[in-house]
Amino acid sequence: MTTRRPHAPKVVASDLDGTLVDSEGRISPRTRKALDRVREAGALLIFVTGRPPRWMSQVVAETGASGLAVCANGAMVYDLGSGEVIRQHVLDRVSAERLIDAIRAELPGVTFAVESGLGFAHEPGYVPTWPAPNTAVAEVDVLLQDPVAKLLVKHPERGPDEIHSIVAGIAGADANVTYSGNVLLEVSGAGISKASTLEALCTEYGVEPAEVIAFGDMPNDVPMLVWAGYGVAVANGHPSVIAVADEVTGSNDEDGVAQVLERLYR
Repeated sequence: MTTRRPHAPKVVASDLDGTLVDSEGRISPRTRKALDRVREAGALLIFVTGRPPRWMSQVVAETGASGLAVCANGAMVYDLGSGEVIRQHVLDRVSAERLIDAIRAELPGVTFAVESGLGFAHEPGYVPTWPAPNTAVAEVDVLLQDPVAKLLVKHPERGPDEIHSIVAGIAGADANVTYSGNVLLEVSGAGISKASTLEALCTEYGVEPAEVIAFGDMPNDVPMLVWAGYGVAVANGHPSVIAVADEVTGSNDEDGVAQVLERLYR
């Protein structure tokens, strides 16, 4: 952990669940006010999340946010205003088929689902962790017929922290494997992460890494905190996130992100 202290950055990039969103699944009035300060100062607020676009409407309602968000761990760029996916980085189908066959062989009992655009689908044996209305259910070879932004991998007896190294080893250079909770692994296309897509957006806006502050709590946030000029972990964060952070703030239930933003945007 360093002792650097940033001036008010041009871009605030924040993860949502476990970071900006509290344990009740809400964004507090204090945090909403801090986000308002960011926008009023002329800085750009970008949500960078593992959530798919279809889960963003509540965040928009609670924050009044507009503009672009990085969703599905960098696999999609979503327009919060129009409700459209404007960019999608897909997982190569040949690579996806190889991965699925190899993961099944190594981890018997594993099941798969896919995120694509605004849709979600899973194979018959996959049990969704969260409610998913209008979900398509089909065998994996059918699911892969449409472009896949993110492949979800779930094992009934082994958590993502336990199987991550196995799946990452199988994926090699073909895909990026990470996780943001204790339920499943998330597999994106080669080279795709929260950091890579955030970097591309910032480049388009003419913003350097030194002008970006990033907040996160889980392993999928590590590359983003490392890339940004100033990375902040919330106190409830995974040890791997705290290890790379320039600062550790209060937890998501203590408005940790707001604590930092209030200091920077007065």
